[in-house]
Amino acid sequence: MPLQNRVTPEGEIVAHDSRGLMLGNRGCLHGQGRELGVSRWRSKLWICCVLDWKGVRRDPMPPGRWTALFFLDEATALAAGHRPCGYCRRRDYLAFTAAWQAANGASSRLLAWQTDAVLHAQRTDRARRKRSYSAPAGELPDGVLVRFGDGPHLRLAGRYLPWSFTGYGPPAAPPSSACVQVLTPPAITAAIVAGYRPMLHPSALAACGLTGSPPPGIRSHDA
Repeated sequence: MPLQNRVTPEGEIVAHDSRGLMLGNRGCLHGQGRELGVSRWRSKLWICCVLDWKGVRRDPMPPGRWTALFFLDEATALAAGHRPCGYCRRRDYLAFTAAWQAANGASSRLLAWQTDAVLHAQRTDRARRKRSYSAPAGELPDGVLVRFGDGPHLRLAGRYLPWSFTGYGPPAAPPSSACVQVLTPPAITAAIVAGYRPMLHPSALAACGLTGSPPPGIRSHDA
């Protein structure tokens, strides 16, 4: 039976037998029976990591230490409110913080804890529910996830691809409203606009016929 450690773009943690392409962490969320309690985070440090780090094999739920969370791809992790890890993804972390700095016109790069504080205020409300915000559908950058119709959709090349635990489906009909509910936090969306390139599951590029030539601002997970 799969563990409850798969994360949706809405930030929910559920059980599913598909692992995904990226790993994450919010602290230790499970008990002795490897089942999650009420808490969905233990700190404001929500990170997104590589699956394989120097060939080390890790218990996904070691007692009292941390709970491994799994994402379809980086776009999913970013939508849920996770940022690149500064250790196992140092190059991506530096690119992310540089884009964040450019988006905000800051004279110096924010420290990790400052970034995490901003993100925590944007990803969850006082009732611990996922935050989203309304934005014009045609003005969003590739790589963000939005909510409309029957669930989350990835914006890519002007199209909207339905999200699932195993990949993205063929482009769906565009939202009927001029505005959509954006799941990717505003600060992360701004960093993407400023040049950060989120890694996408290969199914996203395949669904848009872009396997050999990702659009500007996007990386395939294979790249």
